[in-house]
Parts: sequence; C-alpha cells; structure tokens
Amino acid sequence: MKKIILGSMTLALCMTVNADPVRIYAAASLTNAINEISSLYEKKHSETKIVPAYAASSTLAKQVEAGAPSDIFFSADQDWMDYLVKKQKVDTSQVKTLLMNQLVVIAPIASKMTFKAIPQFNFSQSFRGHLCTGQMESVPVGKYAKQSLIKLNWLNTLNGRIVGTDDVRAALTFVERGECDVGIVYKTDALISTKVKILGVFPESSHAPISYPVAMTKQGENNKDAQKVFQFIKSDPQARVVFEKYGFIFYSVK
Repeated sequence: MKKIILGSMTLALCMTVNADPVRIYAAASLTNAINEISSLYEKKHSETKIVPAYAASSTLAKQVEAGAPSDIFFSADQDWMDYLVKKQKVDTSQVKTLLMNQLVVIAPIASKMTFKAIPQFNFSQSFRGHLCTGQMESVPVGKYAKQSLIKLNWLNTLNGRIVGTDDVRAALTFVERGECDVGIVYKTDALISTKVKILGVFPESSHAPISYPVAMTKQGENNKDAQKVFQFIKSDPQARVVFEKYGFIFYSVK
C-alpha cells in the first residue's frame, strides 16, 4: 500500500512539474507590465509557469502564423490581430481590446529641443540628426508615427533621416544612447526611462487609435492554465493596477 501511495505522489509531482507553460506573445511596449503581472500570477498559482516573448506585434504575429508555440497574443495594434484572425490562428470571439496608448516625441534628457504638434512647426529643422521609430511599414509604433507625420505634412521633409527599428524599445534605446536626436514612441515606453524626456504628444486625430487587443490563440484554447491567465490579464483588479501604473489607458467604447 505504501508503494502505491508513494507512486501516486510521484506521478502527481511529475504532472505538476511537467505542466505546459503559458506562453504569452506580447508587444514590446508591454514588457514591464506583463513581466510584473506574470510574477503576480505565479505567486498566487505556483504550479503555473508563464513564459513571455516580446517583440514587435508584426514579428510575433508572423511567428504565431508559422506555428510557434503560443497561448496568448497581445498586440499593439488591431491590424496584426486581424491578420491572425484571417490566418485562422485566432478566433474572433476570443479577441478583446483591452488597452490604449499615446504617441509621443522624445529626446535625450539634456536636449534643448522644443516641439509643437501643429503643421506650422518646422519639425525637420528643430533637430540636426536622425529620428528613430519602428519600421514604418510593419511595426505598429512606426505605422502610427508615419500616419502622424503625413497628417502634419512632415514626412517628406525628413527623407533620409528616419531610422526604422525592430520594435519600440529599440527606438527608445537609440534615443537614450544619443544615437538618434529624436524618437517617436509610446508614452508608456517614455515613462519608464530616466534618460529621455517627452517633448510633446501627437493629437489622437493624427493617427489611428493606438489599441491593444489581446486574445487566446487557437493553440492556447486547449491549455486550461492559459485560459486562467487570460482571464487574469483581462479582468483582475491587480492586473489593472499594474497596467495603469505603467501609463496604459483602459479601452472604453465611446
């Protein structure tokens, strides 16, 4: 009898240790928030291991499409979530728009540059070097930046001076190092850095809404732990406090 009990305990332990992790594919701008939320969840549910992966939403969506193991996809724009829905990697019924963000212009903390988000402002002449933001054809922050620069009639005046990065955190890093005089990033990214300052905010009317939809992937729908983590991210008050702490705005239907 003792051998049977011991065997059952060993089996239960192995099942706990070998439980599938919860893999969250999240936009780079969510790094700090998701790391903190994951830690909070794991403290309450020690049997669950959360494994986040961070990059541009475009990069992550392509990885999910290619079959990379993923349970939850958290995008920095609606386009890449729609892309996965069309590719039948995400069911539209699983998608929830959770957060919003703002688009800002940043510069190194010692910069004397001024900024005004109006067409009459001579943006290209307000700094000498390069402007860093995400790649404008694919990375969400770059797409929003391009929309705003076009809206303000500034894009053509910056020919040859825009550096497109792999994600928003890379753009932030370039500005922190002084390798770019100016950057266009999300407000939440600017707020985590002590090496840059926010010069101004682009009007919401100058770009598409910066929304963050989150969804279970079709792979993740069979992972019960992933379903619980998904609910925690979407609706737990502790998760909400973390998102707000990092400057995210909760989406509301107007």
